[in-house]
Amino acid sequence: MYAVVGIPCDIKPVGKHPFHAAGVKYVAAVAGGARCLPLLLPALGGQLPLAAALDQFDGVLLTGSLSNVEPQHYAGAASRPGTLHDPARDATTLPLIGEVIARGMPLLGICRGFQEINVALGGTLHQHVQEQAGLADHRDLSGDAPLEVSYGLAHPVRLRPGSLLAQALGVDEIQVNSLHQQGVATLAPGLRAEAHAPDGLIEAFSLPDAPGWLHAVQWHPEWQYAHNPASLALFTAFGEACRQYRQARTGQPALPTPQGEAR
Repeated sequence: MYAVVGIPCDIKPVGKHPFHAAGVKYVAAVAGGARCLPLLLPALGGQLPLAAALDQFDGVLLTGSLSNVEPQHYAGAASRPGTLHDPARDATTLPLIGEVIARGMPLLGICRGFQEINVALGGTLHQHVQEQAGLADHRDLSGDAPLEVSYGLAHPVRLRPGSLLAQALGVDEIQVNSLHQQGVATLAPGLRAEAHAPDGLIEAFSLPDAPGWLHAVQWHPEWQYAHNPASLALFTAFGEACRQYRQARTGQPALPTPQGEAR
């Protein structure tokens, strides 16, 4: 009945034990913004029967995270001491991306998910954007400020004419939040930049020749998505693509989940 969106988990410590976890704001944005049924996918790496798992989904959302993609996956220099990694997530999401694309299944990447797609398709990352000549500091420097401050609008991004958000909103620039240290260094073959920050850093991309819908953004549209027209437009487009995918694969109309903002 409903389109199902898979959300791969992080491995996070809770007390003395590791847990498979996904942020509430991502689950809420899938349920209330895309109006699809969210389903968490454990980060089992090679133990995960990938094809069987993807058979359950009509779309995949790759979330942001405090962890970074291990640089060995893009021939980057060794990480600095103290850098947080999640090898189980890498081992789950990086193989998953190619299979999702091959199936024509809708794929939305956010922050770490944006970086994962670029790496999986052959691109590279800056590990410390703020140390690159000509690039700004894109980190959240608000310290212990409330989340509303951390996720507040930080800078504009220029949209490619004809891009998804430019068409949906009828504008060529939007304001976005910024909470990342890593970013795209070289864009993977086939990907097309859809938005740039004022310093030239790529902030969004698509895969025009993919058999299905694929968009990814460096900022966090899931944060209070219902109150931001660009965020709502992105999740609305993702949800519609997921419902179309489900109808094509099942032959049955896919309904949106009940209206209303999930928390």
